[in-house]
Amino acid sequence: MAGSRRRPGSHHRPLAFTAVAVLLVGLALVSLRLVPGSPLRPTAAAHPVAPSGRSTTAPTDRRSRPLPQPTPSPSLEPLPFEAQELDLDIKGWYAWSVLDKRNGEIIGSKNMGETSTTASMIKAWIVADYLRRAAEAGQTPSDAKLADATSIIRDSDNTRAEQFYNGVGRAASIKRLISMCKLTDSKVASDGGWSRTNLSPRDTARLGLCIDDGRAAGPKWTKWLLNEMRLVRGAGDFGIRKAFPTAQQKTIAIKNGWIDRTREQEMHINCLAIGDTWTMGVMVRYPINMGYDYGMKNCQKITEALLREGT
Repeated sequence: MAGSRRRPGSHHRPLAFTAVAVLLVGLALVSLRLVPGSPLRPTAAAHPVAPSGRSTTAPTDRRSRPLPQPTPSPSLEPLPFEAQELDLDIKGWYAWSVLDKRNGEIIGSKNMGETSTTASMIKAWIVADYLRRAAEAGQTPSDAKLADATSIIRDSDNTRAEQFYNGVGRAASIKRLISMCKLTDSKVASDGGWSRTNLSPRDTARLGLCIDDGRAAGPKWTKWLLNEMRLVRGAGDFGIRKAFPTAQQKTIAIKNGWIDRTREQEMHINCLAIGDTWTMGVMVRYPINMGYDYGMKNCQKITEALLREGT
């Protein structure tokens, strides 16, 4: 009968309604999981933890951390000398300079850049230049040559010094000194001789550093040269190191110079010393008729006046 016949596809409607209902229920459940405080909201591992153990949801405020403190540099022990302007009862001209081997700082008299002729003080460089150049050429000085070098340093032998000076090129050697040791005041002698080389007390202290740090004699011979300079004896053993206690004097390397300049009618006395943390140059000039001893004692007197109390 017509009244009992179903329309095509009408038997599928209950299934469609069911599918829609299931979909809506599923969406509702998902929504409940996202609502804060919902019993369906997951609680376990709510805050993921980074591999380091630090929560990724609460970044650390780096400003709250204590800043690393730099390690303070150890302060240097003071040199045994104290910078001061001297007013000593000394006739003629005098000047001095001290160099701190640890940092290169230089103190000295206001006239420490003025020059005077070196006399025998320059022999320390001549021997250093000879030894370094021999090593650079792959040569080892003979025992006889080393004995000559010892005589030049310890006893200030002039004849052997002249031979060594010729061997290192005379004025060319002084030009190497000025360049290698970074001297700023000094000059080659107008006559090219070693005795009339012009050095200042400041450059004398720089020469001391140049010998001490190995530039002058080179790595092979520096220790040997410094030892020879500690063994200076006889007439040349005066000046700076005599201002120190006896036990300390043997540790100080020296090379001094002394000469009467008839052309200028002056005595020129010069002192170079190398201590554990310092190098020093002292130079004096005065009337020729006052003799050597006056200047030799004044090198010591100037040093004593600069020493800190208790040195």
